[in-house]
Amino acid sequence: MGSGGLELPPGKGGSEGETAEVPSGAVSLARPMEIGADLDWGADVWTEVRTRAQRAGRAYIWLNLVEQRLRAVVAAVLRPIYEPVHGDEWVIAAAGPAGQEWVQRAVAVREVSRRKGYLLDPDDDTIVSFLTLPQLRELMVQHWPCFEPYFSDRREVELALDELEVARSAVARNRALSATVLAQAERMSGRLLELLDTSGSAGGPVDRLPVDAVEELVGDRFGDVVGVHADRVRLQRQLPVEDLFEGARRLDAVGIGLNLLAQNYSGRRLMRLAESGCRIRLLFLNPASSAVRRRERELGLKKGEMGRAVEMNILQMRRVRASLRDTAAFQIHVFDETPRFTAYLVDGDGADGLAVVQAYLRRVRGMESPVLVLRGGGRHLVHEAPEGAAGPRGRAGEHGMFDTYREEFESIWTDSRPVS
Repeated sequence: MGSGGLELPPGKGGSEGETAEVPSGAVSLARPMEIGADLDWGADVWTEVRTRAQRAGRAYIWLNLVEQRLRAVVAAVLRPIYEPVHGDEWVIAAAGPAGQEWVQRAVAVREVSRRKGYLLDPDDDTIVSFLTLPQLRELMVQHWPCFEPYFSDRREVELALDELEVARSAVARNRALSATVLAQAERMSGRLLELLDTSGSAGGPVDRLPVDAVEELVGDRFGDVVGVHADRVRLQRQLPVEDLFEGARRLDAVGIGLNLLAQNYSGRRLMRLAESGCRIRLLFLNPASSAVRRRERELGLKKGEMGRAVEMNILQMRRVRASLRDTAAFQIHVFDETPRFTAYLVDGDGADGLAVVQAYLRRVRGMESPVLVLRGGGRHLVHEAPEGAAGPRGRAGEHGMFDTYREEFESIWTDSRPVS
């Protein structure tokens, strides 16, 4: 090696206490223990890493959906124009001189993927499959007259794609994604998917709790649960009671006093809901039952305090019922069993059902109990079994938690008594 090169020190040192001779011009390499690097991650670091991974995962799902949708839109509009003349290289022709650099990069990546066997699906063996979101955007903007018959607002589409670029860049490079940027990415992705939906079905009003993209893809792992809240206050920040009940065709509720309905949803609104055709069944705990007195003792309330509160709620519901033309569609019952949970089942007989469920804890009031939000309608995804594997192909039609609470309501209703 020349005089300017680096030489490693001898592999063996001298005896203890002696310093090995290092040739002139050589660089001594420190042993790992001498560096003092700490390779372990503490609990705080692991918490931060998991948070980053969770945010990146949510953003990736949204970005993946947008990219797939935009790729399909670009191909559907531009392929019929360029493919008859340019064949499989229609994307190169559509990119033109302005996009020559990035489209050639996509071609090179496709060739590498072919040689190394990375193309697992033959449908992905196209140049358009290797274009990134900004490149798809450029194709759309460059050929906007071709897209204009399908999308009215070019500026809104461009702005939504621009705002997604911050999140896309962070996810692509595994950088930290703040909660604010994630929320913005989810909001813009949802809006962009609406804009790209030429049928107009996605642009209508959202009823109650909109289906989240992550829920739609992996929600079957959590047995119908689409929301978990520490208490009812946090629930109502995301799902106000007005949004929960408005427009319902059917409302079934069971609990001790049903305060979420009786104390947070005005009688006038409830009357309008019933007059619009909603069939309502309310199940209160009998205020004169021994179960009420036991509950009062659990919560440290004065004797009769809870019973009077339940009576007031029942009287309020009776007044609403008395003001209706069809009182048979508004039923009030009481039950005498030990209350185990409170549940509000909205449109429980349909595919768009939603339920809010709380368990009764011994020392915790209903307002402070954890809340589950359940989605009904048998929304489970079908999972195909591996080729040659035995067993069922999927989980469609499985009995979910929503169905469990709905059946429990029907069971209590059967054994309950009507309130005149």
